[in-house]
Amino acid sequence: MLSNLDISIVALYAIGLFALAQWVSREETGHHKDTRDYFLAGKSLPWWAIGASLIAANISAEQIIGMSGSGYAIGLAIASYEWMAAITLILVGKYLLPIFLERGIYTMPQFLEQRYDHRVRMVMAFFWLGVYIFVNLTSVLWLGALALNTVAGLDIVQGMVLLGLFAVGYSLYGGLKAVAFTDIIQVILLVLGGLMIALIMLDKVSEGSGVIAGFQILTERAPEKFDMILSRDNPHYASLPGLSVLVGGMWIMNISYWGFNQYIIQRALAAKNIQEAQKGIAFAAFLKLLMPVIVVLPGIAIFVLNPTLTTPDHAYPEAMTMLPSGLKGLVFAALLAAIVSSLASMTNSISTIFTMDIYASFSKKKDEHGNLVIVGRVVAVVAMLLAMICAKPLLGNFDQAFQYIQEFTGFFTPGIVVIFLLGMFWSKTTSSGALAAAIGSAILSFTFKMLWPELPFIDRVGLVFLLCVAIAVSFSVIAGSREQDGAVSLHDISFATTRGFNLSAALVALILAALYATWW
Repeated sequence: MLSNLDISIVALYAIGLFALAQWVSREETGHHKDTRDYFLAGKSLPWWAIGASLIAANISAEQIIGMSGSGYAIGLAIASYEWMAAITLILVGKYLLPIFLERGIYTMPQFLEQRYDHRVRMVMAFFWLGVYIFVNLTSVLWLGALALNTVAGLDIVQGMVLLGLFAVGYSLYGGLKAVAFTDIIQVILLVLGGLMIALIMLDKVSEGSGVIAGFQILTERAPEKFDMILSRDNPHYASLPGLSVLVGGMWIMNISYWGFNQYIIQRALAAKNIQEAQKGIAFAAFLKLLMPVIVVLPGIAIFVLNPTLTTPDHAYPEAMTMLPSGLKGLVFAALLAAIVSSLASMTNSISTIFTMDIYASFSKKKDEHGNLVIVGRVVAVVAMLLAMICAKPLLGNFDQAFQYIQEFTGFFTPGIVVIFLLGMFWSKTTSSGALAAAIGSAILSFTFKMLWPELPFIDRVGLVFLLCVAIAVSFSVIAGSREQDGAVSLHDISFATTRGFNLSAALVALILAALYATWW
């Protein structure tokens, strides 16, 4: 349970965050927020805000609690999601961002209409709304409330209500600007609090002999938890099937998440310019390299300290109960920071997609007096309410929520990546080919799941991706194999990057190579 000191620290964080959000959201007298201000922060975000906000939006309860749970059950191998994401971010910054920024994109469905047609935009807009509300929002709310219940004894339903109200409350007025600039505070808390709990857990493992000794004990007592590439006889091979994490379907999962996920890429779309966006991307890549220390290592430490947990997702909350008063409040504030930042990011992106891609497409009203911004705020509130209602029925019976999220999104991810990559880099891809790939992704994934259940889902993602490419190409060739009217003109786009970005990319690659060579 939290002491009075812990509660005071958490309260101070909440008040400070809310005050900062209102301060950065202020406008000059007479100026009303328009869609550019609310949904893209006025296209004014600097690199440090972009990088911090990318990580704050990404690292949430599903990451901290869910991945710590996977660290408890599987081990360091789950860190592949984090470390492979670092190199994926570099690729997104170099090859995808220039296309989006050159075409003035607000939302991912907007790009799809520019490249294909209105049908593709609508199909994908409704799909993303469903995923963001019923998978992402619900999972973050549920896991966050689980942490509040374990650490503070707060009822899970009450926890979800408090988290939802707080996230909506501080972000509703300012939109993306409020979210992005407060994310600086969120990330500082997240990193400091995460490192603190990791170091304390290692010291507990060594019984006070220090962090290095603690890490050595972990590797000695649980060597199976430090295999990065799992063998076929590993009981968790189905979740992380050997070399597939390096050369297979995980690439598809990461490219989809970091390149075409609205609540992630929206930060980069709000950059001052392409150079600023790429610097922010590189900053985020380095932060991703650090994340396994924060989200995976505590789970492994708890396995050594208490290997009898019935539910792996209880590993991180269990670690928090071992902290002394004061430090527990700081780490708890860091956890809250991660949760509410992701909730705010998701609701902002939901409101952006609904308002700009659906409402604005069908509404004949002009955006007078910030009408679209008002609609966006209403949608954010409604989305949060829906997630609160649906969280327990959808997630209450899962032991490892992170794996559930990956499994579900893996049904649709291959088609999404095919639609975007072919749309960007093959000018002959047709709208029918894109829709066929999207539908085929769901049908093929479900079919393989039913008829070939032993196939690891990451391998399934890779296989379905290749089949969807074949489907999209076949439909496009049958239609005449000609350059489409909305095709991206790559000749007009510069993929050149600065020396600093290139150096960052090389350094990320070298660090990754060293990590995998050490823990192979």
